[in-house]
Amino acid sequence: MRAIRGFNWVASLLLAGAWACQPALPAPATSAHEPVDVDSAAPSASSPAPGAAAPQEDPKRAASWGALAQLPDWDGSWNPNITDQNAQIKSNPVPWNVNAALEVARLGELEKAGHPKGLFVNCLPEGMPAWMLITHNALEFLCSPGRVTILGESDGNRIRRIYTDGRAHPQDPDLSFHGHSIGHWENDTLVVDTVAVLPQTFLAVSEAVGLPNDGDLHVVERFHLVEPDILADDLEIEAPHLLSRPWKTQRRYFRQRSHKFDVVEGVCQQGFFSPQVDADGHHVFVPVPQTEDGNPVPSATPGRAQPAPANPTAKRAQK
Repeated sequence: MRAIRGFNWVASLLLAGAWACQPALPAPATSAHEPVDVDSAAPSASSPAPGAAAPQEDPKRAASWGALAQLPDWDGSWNPNITDQNAQIKSNPVPWNVNAALEVARLGELEKAGHPKGLFVNCLPEGMPAWMLITHNALEFLCSPGRVTILGESDGNRIRRIYTDGRAHPQDPDLSFHGHSIGHWENDTLVVDTVAVLPQTFLAVSEAVGLPNDGDLHVVERFHLVEPDILADDLEIEAPHLLSRPWKTQRRYFRQRSHKFDVVEGVCQQGFFSPQVDADGHHVFVPVPQTEDGNPVPSATPGRAQPAPANPTAKRAQK
């Protein structure tokens, strides 16, 4: 959201409901000679009726939105540095305990032999901490008063809500894939504390090698810019059922500002269906039998429906 001449930019934020993590910037005019003048435009649907009293602005709420302009610029889409992910695993390996190390070694051998155990072929969310450790997809940050929201590409179930309003963790939280996260700002660094993660989520080093955390997972992160377009996530992971000690590691993301790199919709389970046309001419999704490792059964015949025309949007979402 950008400030526009003649318009109360704080009010514009209140209408938007969320804001990409960036300072306020002036908007470009419609032309080099004709600046935008919103005051001279026709009243919007939200404007008060003629003769009605103007709504009173809540100074506290306006101030909370205005404070967002002081946050660091995290606008745009952030892609993981996959080369650095792999380098981190080699240079700073996970301190598995004895039993976990044996299991991880077995999974690694299966992967090398060409028979990987796909950890996420069932389309359940990667969850914490695997999402931040091994994702290959872009993410973005949205800031609103009292909260930072992380949205991930590839599936609609990748979302983290980080509460920055000073609350504590619930005393008896419901467990979830991404856990309960609270955070605070230390200058330009967002410090995040996450608990209440489901014990079934993986501590993973690849999409084929990882183990369920088995409970009592605790993750502390420090998000900060190391260069104008490089964001670091410093993680400290406590997984007492898997690790011999807390594991400190870092993941890096590089920024894409162009709109062509915007995060797009993706639905993992769409790969379990074939887009076809039924006997009545309706476009439908027909289930396709899957192998244990998440690939379509070669001999699968998804019924009498006929294949639908190619849909480039759906193809992009499945990548």
